[in-house]
Amino acid sequence: MKNFFSKLLTGMSLGIVVCLIPNALVGEILKLVIPYFPFFETVLNASVIVMSLLPVVIGIMAGIQFKLTPIQTCSVGLAAFIGSGVTTITEDGTITMAGIGTVINIGLTSALAILFVQFLGTRLKDWTLLAMPALTIFIPGLIGLAILPYIKNSSLLIGNGIMYLTDLQPVLMGALIAMIFSILIISPISTIGVATVIMLSGIGAGAANLGVCASGVGMCIASYRSNNFGTAIAHIASAKIQMRNFLMKPKIALPMILTATILGGLAGVFEIEGTPYSAGFGLAGFVGPLKYLDIVGWQMESIIISLTLFIGLPILLNLLFIKMFETKLKWVKSEDYKVNYE
Repeated sequence: MKNFFSKLLTGMSLGIVVCLIPNALVGEILKLVIPYFPFFETVLNASVIVMSLLPVVIGIMAGIQFKLTPIQTCSVGLAAFIGSGVTTITEDGTITMAGIGTVINIGLTSALAILFVQFLGTRLKDWTLLAMPALTIFIPGLIGLAILPYIKNSSLLIGNGIMYLTDLQPVLMGALIAMIFSILIISPISTIGVATVIMLSGIGAGAANLGVCASGVGMCIASYRSNNFGTAIAHIASAKIQMRNFLMKPKIALPMILTATILGGLAGVFEIEGTPYSAGFGLAGFVGPLKYLDIVGWQMESIIISLTLFIGLPILLNLLFIKMFETKLKWVKSEDYKVNYE
């Protein structure tokens, strides 16, 4: 069971990286230059379309981890797409794709589909090519679609809990929200999804961004010695790369959680703001700092605050806490952050 869970999480992590990093890297920056260079809008649209293909890619990546056949792997990807909630069908039959779907449900549907295709195995014989994709879509795929509303409601409960924190005084609220989002970004739960569902805004959104930033920068620093430079940097765009390692050994996130708590408190002090659609991105594509500057204005003071809270302090605090947990407490080691691509 542990091996199954590990492979599934690895597939989910890799799928998230492949689909979300392109937009995270260039999305907010392109929005700034498109008014002057309109042809970049095509690039932005391409990155958004790829994000909506996340369910398919997660299913395929998970199938690869389980060494399924090409037909089985594609069948899992299709089932995950059906159970993701990324599409809607209007009364006139128009099909629209929007967002990335519900990540938890994508994982559940993928797991059901993997178990289903493994059960079928070679039982279909000459009918495998014709029947396996259809059966996988119609059985585990539709089961995933059926449980989707319940999974969404569960996510909403989490969101309501976070919304309650916004009623507290800013410093404590900021610290708690940042801490929660620093954990959510390395879990199967979508920080973007939670933030948009509860319409998290103002200081709450700013604190959420700093929490995500703390995990991204921290995981980048902590994983550098065990991974190549490109993989380490990719953590800034999506700390979910460490989802498998975190769920297997939660204590590896302690340095980042402490960093996030401090940054979140400072979000309340300096009134770092954001919107429901920027919360959850952190430093990826510079969405967090750019949205803050867009709200408060590009004055020298706000630029210095942005650079300090989104870049300077996350680096310094994470370096301090990572060293403390590695050398003093000996609770974590660099190998704990190794990303397995196999």
